[in-house]
Amino acid sequence: MRLPDSEAVIAIMEAVAREVIMPRFRDLAKSEVREKGPGDVVTVVDELSEARLTAELAALLPGSVVVGEEAAAIDPAVLERISGDRPVWIVDPLDGTANFAGGIERFAMIVALAVGGQTVAGWIHDPNTGRTGWAVAGEGGAIDGEPLKVAAPAPLEAMTGFVSGPKYSGAHWPRLKALRDRLASGHNLRCAGIEYLGLASGQAHLTIPVRLMPWDHAAGVLMHREAGGYGAMLDGSAYAPSRLEGMLILAPDEATWRQVRDWVMQGPDGGAAGQG
Repeated sequence: MRLPDSEAVIAIMEAVAREVIMPRFRDLAKSEVREKGPGDVVTVVDELSEARLTAELAALLPGSVVVGEEAAAIDPAVLERISGDRPVWIVDPLDGTANFAGGIERFAMIVALAVGGQTVAGWIHDPNTGRTGWAVAGEGGAIDGEPLKVAAPAPLEAMTGFVSGPKYSGAHWPRLKALRDRLASGHNLRCAGIEYLGLASGQAHLTIPVRLMPWDHAAGVLMHREAGGYGAMLDGSAYAPSRLEGMLILAPDEATWRQVRDWVMQGPDGGAAGQG
């Protein structure tokens, strides 16, 4: 299958950000923000952005289908398309919705293209700065023309990263908190897209997401890999966008990944934890 022109995808994303997302930033009515689940905010902008991306991306690649975050919230069976035979666009129309609704300049748009259950291309756009990152499997990628490159390995005390909080970490939280406290800087931006742009440009060393929604991670995991990083699930198996449960660890190299994995599994005291 011939991949669609990357610049065409970027042009669609930039236009939607410019025409749909940014005009409503800090200009939402209360009636335009609601919860689709406990603590899970959605706005009219998410819905309008997804509708436009769905139409334009599907037209860009005839025969493709779309898995959008908001469509899957209405009908979870939409997720089954990821493992189907047709090319599938995986779309997060507004990643970091809570930040957007709160007037915080930390949100992104994420698009990935999967074939046969594997991510073959991914794009992340930051509407606030205009930064756009992209990657194609086996061909590398760039952020605004600069080749993707992960940060150099470093001791834990010198690394920065993004660590999931207690809401999704379950029994792993005490060890994740201990690891976060050991890092030079460890926090959660509440926006996977911005975190992945940081990882793929060497501005941060690692991320440990626990909530594995495909629209959050399909593009970013590919960008990280094409930047030279190493990633795998906690049990060592490979990530795929069809995986919805488990813990993912992304690090600059395999040695660092093993060090972080051992810390999460055993903690500083050597006590074992379940894999979850």
